[in-house]
Amino acid sequence: MLTELCQELRNWFDLERHTGTFEITGGNLTADFLREGQYFRIMGSIFSDGVHQYPAADLPDETFEGAVWALAIPQAVINLSAEIDTWQTKYGGADGVATSPFASESFGGYSYSKATFSSSGGSGAATWQTVFKSRLNAWRKM
Repeated sequence: MLTELCQELRNWFDLERHTGTFEITGGNLTADFLREGQYFRIMGSIFSDGVHQYPAADLPDETFEGAVWALAIPQAVINLSAEIDTWQTKYGGADGVATSPFASESFGGYSYSKATFSSSGGSGAATWQTVFKSRLNAWRKM
C-alpha cells in the first residue's frame, strides 16, 4: 500500500537517489547506503519496482539497471497506510460490496447501501482516496 499511497501523494519522501546497476540476492537488495528499517523505492527492476523496507527478504533475485531511492517516510504516513490497507480489505476488495455496480440494492429481505461521495466533479462510490482525502492532503505534493 505504501507504493500506491506515495504515488497518490506524489510524494516519495526521498532523501537520496542512486542510479546504476543493482543486485538482489537472497531476497534482499545489496545497497550500502540503506539503514535497517529504512524504506526505499526501486525503479527499473523487472520484478521488484515499488516501496520496500530494508532489509527485504522476499524480493526475487535479479540484477537490474535502474534507480534506488533512500526514503524517509514519516511514521504518521506509515500508520495511515496501515489504516488504508485495513479499510481497503474491508470495503474495496473483490469480495466486498464495492464490486457491485449498484449504489444500493434490496432483495429478499436483504439490503445494503455503499458509502458514496459527492463533489463538484460528480459523485460515485467511496474509494480509499476519497475517504482519506483530508488526511492525505497534509503530505500531498502538487
